[in-house]
Amino acid sequence: MKKHNFNSGPSILPQEVLAKAARAVLDFNGIGLSILEIGHRSTWFVEVIEEARSLVKELMQLSAEHEVLFLHGGATTQFMQVPMNLLDTGETAAYCDNGIWGSKAAAEASLFGNVQVVASSKDKNHTYINKGFDIPANSRYLHLTTNNTVEGTQWHSFPVTDVPLVADMSSDIFSRPMNFNQFSLIYAGAQKNMGAAGVNLLVVKKSLLGKIKRPIPAIMDYRKHIDANSLLNTPPVFAVYVALLTLRWIKKEGGLKEMERRSIEKANLLYATIDSLPVFTSHIVKEDRSNMNAVFFLSDPKLEAPFLELCKQEGMVGVKGYRTVGGIRVSMYNALPLESVQAFCDMAKQFAAKHG
Repeated sequence: MKKHNFNSGPSILPQEVLAKAARAVLDFNGIGLSILEIGHRSTWFVEVIEEARSLVKELMQLSAEHEVLFLHGGATTQFMQVPMNLLDTGETAAYCDNGIWGSKAAAEASLFGNVQVVASSKDKNHTYINKGFDIPANSRYLHLTTNNTVEGTQWHSFPVTDVPLVADMSSDIFSRPMNFNQFSLIYAGAQKNMGAAGVNLLVVKKSLLGKIKRPIPAIMDYRKHIDANSLLNTPPVFAVYVALLTLRWIKKEGGLKEMERRSIEKANLLYATIDSLPVFTSHIVKEDRSNMNAVFFLSDPKLEAPFLELCKQEGMVGVKGYRTVGGIRVSMYNALPLESVQAFCDMAKQFAAKHG
């Protein structure tokens, strides 16, 4: 049976990326060694990480002010590493709470300085994105999560402010073109749109660093990683290589403009289907719906179990909603083919015809 991989992360990868990564496990580029065996300071791997950093800069059209790093720890580590590098004792950072990850990021930041939640959608169970809120001018930075994987909302435009913008882009990185230079710091776990679990992408404006008085442990100091070209300690070599292969694939397929076209096509198909079937219901404000993670529910909660069982029978993997939200979640990352969304929609229509 064909499997349709809607997992929210770790998630689907392009088939050609999987094939090349698998070959490299046995023999990397014909050198007679596995990618898992080569030294991280060898010419072989330095070429990998340098090309990966170069492709990030190219795809995001970054200015010379921005540095690109590949770090351990995933996005969750950045919840503390960002304020550790940017927020001094007694200073204030502004945070947007539009879901579980924004809330967790704000909680970690409060260990290092003052946190002011300037926008929250908690009052309506995170079913919308705040707009037109005030950002205190003395804020050290404004932090937001560009796509809320759990709740199914996405920022489709961003605040215009003189306060440095910091963004967690874990679940929609490389899915659409935008002015990435408007952000002073971007971080993203690789395991959704950019590769395999185990590595985190960080893009940071160099002028933002070195302004706090608090000592920073060397391994947590962005400046140390910049000086070492992401080789301050042993990086997750295989995860960086898979990220490189994925970045090559994105470029070959047409770059971020093409990724966005495909993303919109898949999301439009899915949402149009769900909206047309009364057996399903979505609570998300339409203009704030995510093109990456569609979250919806069965109008009759008693139908959720049989629908999930049908998904299992039909090879629809990873569609059960996050444990704190429930319902159904269909993740539509770059590597997911339109055919999988169509197959899901066909199945949903058959289910609705039987239970509607």
